[in-house]
Amino acid sequence: MSLKSERRGIHVDQSELLCKKGCGYYGNPAWQGFCSKCWREEYHKARQKQIQEDWELAERLQREEEEAFASSQSNQGAQSLTFSKFEEKKTNEKTRKVTTVKKFFSASSRVGSKKVPPERVEKIMDQIEKYIMTRLYKYVFCPETTDDEKKDLAIQKRIRALHWVTPQMLCVPVNEEIPEVSDMVVKAITDIIEMDSKRVPRDKLACITKCSKHIFNAIKITKNEPASADDFLPTLIYIVLKGNPPRLQSNIQYITRFCNPSRLMTGEDGYYFTNLCCAVAFIEKLDAQSLNLSQEDFDRYMSGQTSPRKQESENWSPDACLGVKQMYKNLDLLSQLNERQERVMNEAKKLEKDLIDWTDGIAREVQDIVEKYPLEIKPPSQPLAAIDSENVENDKLPPPLQPQVYAG
Repeated sequence: MSLKSERRGIHVDQSELLCKKGCGYYGNPAWQGFCSKCWREEYHKARQKQIQEDWELAERLQREEEEAFASSQSNQGAQSLTFSKFEEKKTNEKTRKVTTVKKFFSASSRVGSKKVPPERVEKIMDQIEKYIMTRLYKYVFCPETTDDEKKDLAIQKRIRALHWVTPQMLCVPVNEEIPEVSDMVVKAITDIIEMDSKRVPRDKLACITKCSKHIFNAIKITKNEPASADDFLPTLIYIVLKGNPPRLQSNIQYITRFCNPSRLMTGEDGYYFTNLCCAVAFIEKLDAQSLNLSQEDFDRYMSGQTSPRKQESENWSPDACLGVKQMYKNLDLLSQLNERQERVMNEAKKLEKDLIDWTDGIAREVQDIVEKYPLEIKPPSQPLAAIDSENVENDKLPPPLQPQVYAG
C-alpha cells in the first residue's frame, strides 16, 4: 500500500486491506498490516515492554549478586573467628556503599534534608553513560556474537539497489529546487551519516533528532505550513535512501541496548528514533505496490536495466547547480543509449532468426525440386575423337595440304 493512499485516509470496503487495529486507514504489508500511526504505537509499546523486561532482569541479577556476596561473607565469618570483626566491618561498609549508590541514583533520594532534582539525576546519569560507553565502545558496538554486521551489509545493499526511487514515488512534500530546502536536505543527510562517528548513545540520538528537525523545517518551507507526522515519515525514508548511512543497523541496535531507557520511552528523542526504525523496516519490505509501480517496471529498475525519467535540464531553475544538471543529463543519455542498445539487440536477434528461416526455406525448396525432377546423367555411347587424331575408318576429310616448293 503506498504512503500516498495511506496519508489520504481513503476507506475501502475490503476489510483485509484496512489497518489491523481497526482505525479505518489503509494497512501496509511492510508494517505487518498496520497503518503508519498504529505501527509506531505498536512498535513503541513493544520497545517499552522489552526495556522494562531488561530493567527487571538487571535488578534481579543485582539482588542475586548481593545475596551471594552476603552468603559468602557469612560463610567466611563462620570459618574464621579471628577476623570476624574485620569481615563484619567490611560487610557493613559494602552494604553502606551499595545503599548510598542506590539512593544517589534514585529519583526520590535525599541529601541531608534536600531532595535531588530529577534533572540533576538525569544529568549525572548522562555523564556516567558517556564515561562508561566511551571506554567500552569498541567492545560493545557491533560485537562478533551478534549478526549486526550481516544486517548492515544487507540494508546497505538494499539501499544501493533502490537508488532510483524519486521523491514523487514516496509522496515526499519537499521541493529541492528551493535553495533553503536543498540546504536542509543536505544537513539532514549529514546528521544521519554523522551518527556513526558518535560513541555515546545519547549523542547518536541527538544526531537523529537534528536530522529530523531539518526535515520538518524543509517540509515547512516547501508547504508554507507546519509539517505533519504523515509528511515526516516519507521524507525520512527518502533521506535514508539518499544518504545510505554507514552501519545503520549496528547503530540502531547499539542505541536500543545501551541508551537510557527513559530517553527511548519518552520525549522527542524516542519519537524520532521510533520513526527511524519504522523507516528502515519500510525500506526492507519496499515493493512495487508500495511505490504505485507495476511489477515489471519495479523489476527493471531494481535490475538496473533502466531508470525513471529524470527532470529535463531546461526545466531547472537558474540557481540549480550545473554539476547536478550535467549528472541528470548524463543519466538520461545513458538511459537512451541503453534503450537503443536493447532495440539493436532485438533487431539483431530478429535478423538472425530471419536468416535461419530463409536458409531452411531454400533448402526445403531445393529438396522438393530434386525429388520432383530427378537428374539422370547418361554416359556417351561412343567416345568422341580429337580433331587431329588418326582416324582411319571414318576419315572423310581431305588429306592435309603438303607444302610445295616452286623453283623460280
